[in-house]
Amino acid sequence: MIDNFINILLIFPLVAGVLMLFIRKKAFDNFMLFLYAILHFLSSSILVFSGETAAGQYFATDSLNKVFLIVLSFIFLMVAIYNIGYSRHLPNLNIKVNNKNVCLYQIMIIAFVWAMTGAILCTDLGIAWVLVEATTLTSAYLIYFNRTKNSIEAAWKYVFMCSIGIALAFIGIIFLNISAGNINTLNFSELQENAASFDPFWLKFAFVFILFGFGTKMGLAPVHFWLPDAHSESPSPISALLSATLLNSAFLVILRVFNILNAANCSLYARLMLCVMGFLSLFVTAVFIYHIKNYKRMLAYSSIENMGILAIGTALGGFAYYAVILHLIGHSLAKASFFLTSGNVLELYKTKNVKSTKGLMQADKKTGVLWIASFLGICAFPTSVLFISEFIIIKEMISNGYYLPCVLFALLLTVIIYGMARVVIKMTYKNIDKEKADMIEKNRGKITVSMYLPQVIMLVILFISGVYIPPFLNDIIQGAFLAFQTGF
Repeated sequence: MIDNFINILLIFPLVAGVLMLFIRKKAFDNFMLFLYAILHFLSSSILVFSGETAAGQYFATDSLNKVFLIVLSFIFLMVAIYNIGYSRHLPNLNIKVNNKNVCLYQIMIIAFVWAMTGAILCTDLGIAWVLVEATTLTSAYLIYFNRTKNSIEAAWKYVFMCSIGIALAFIGIIFLNISAGNINTLNFSELQENAASFDPFWLKFAFVFILFGFGTKMGLAPVHFWLPDAHSESPSPISALLSATLLNSAFLVILRVFNILNAANCSLYARLMLCVMGFLSLFVTAVFIYHIKNYKRMLAYSSIENMGILAIGTALGGFAYYAVILHLIGHSLAKASFFLTSGNVLELYKTKNVKSTKGLMQADKKTGVLWIASFLGICAFPTSVLFISEFIIIKEMISNGYYLPCVLFALLLTVIIYGMARVVIKMTYKNIDKEKADMIEKNRGKITVSMYLPQVIMLVILFISGVYIPPFLNDIIQGAFLAFQTGF
């Protein structure tokens, strides 16, 4: 019976997309997007919290992917609520955008979420590869949506880089199949059960390509180049989905393959690669974020940083796995809130330039408060749950005697926080330029309640979770932590 909820998640968007293409009414498109968000959240909640496991041949739930599924579902619901107000002004944001484009915008959001949902639920590496590629195809239009010179360039860079990444991942899958010998399967569980008999040379070789391939989609340095442009040029709801959900989906596939190497006693090699890419991601962010001129681009680099933290936590192992789960949840909440709030800022000032965006607290106090709160959340200010996750990672480094990496980790995080703080404070507390005051006053009325509410909900959960995690959520986190350790 519970398997039917997977069917709802994967079949409803196909039906909805066809209906939206034929009807093409703005009110109907908005309704179908919001309906899918509600159905997605309800179905995912039942799959995650019912205590049962949906077991299908190609799509199933387990202790590990339940966390990823509920995070995707909740963020999608928050984005759908925000989109109610945001979509009203889409045709007015750019003269090249019309009602037909808005219809395709809603359809492609549904298709994008469908692809990510499938990638999270799939039990087969080959199907995961196909669905991760589908996320590229469905989200490219959304990045290109504003039809500016920069958005077109960002979309092409995104498609080009991610296509190379997915090609590398395909080569890795071939090498994985070679290492498996006579075991002719790409099912994650079967691969892990038989991993001890795999050829270590080909398995390690496969991990190089798979990590770089899916790591491109995850936004890990040095294969991160698409991410700053794509996240900064997308409409704000899309930026939130890209950062808070897409990167997680690619990370899950990497974790599945990492568990196979663990079972094959090749984990030291995999941990070293994850650690190097994790620290490189932090370094790249620290270098670029200090000279940032575009506030949405700043948030994009912050996503690279946090993906690096997830990679480092995975490389550490042990109790750091628990920190990885907490960090994944916290980053998704904080970054989605930050990107959605950036949509309010853009609505007020009509620019992404930091120097042209001053006096946010004067322009719109609610947006200013959300901007500051989102910054505090993503920078692990207590009681943000990210404070707990980063504290655990540092503690594990010290406990294992990794003193130099610990110092480097803390130093890079400090530089990144300082770089972000400079931008946030300048934007929030400087006086508004007189020539922009009238425009801001006119634009303030365009920001509706639905463009504040999702951020408030996510930030409340983010800061409460650093003090208290409800038992029903803690059970899911504990289950994922156990799955991290055992691979199942």
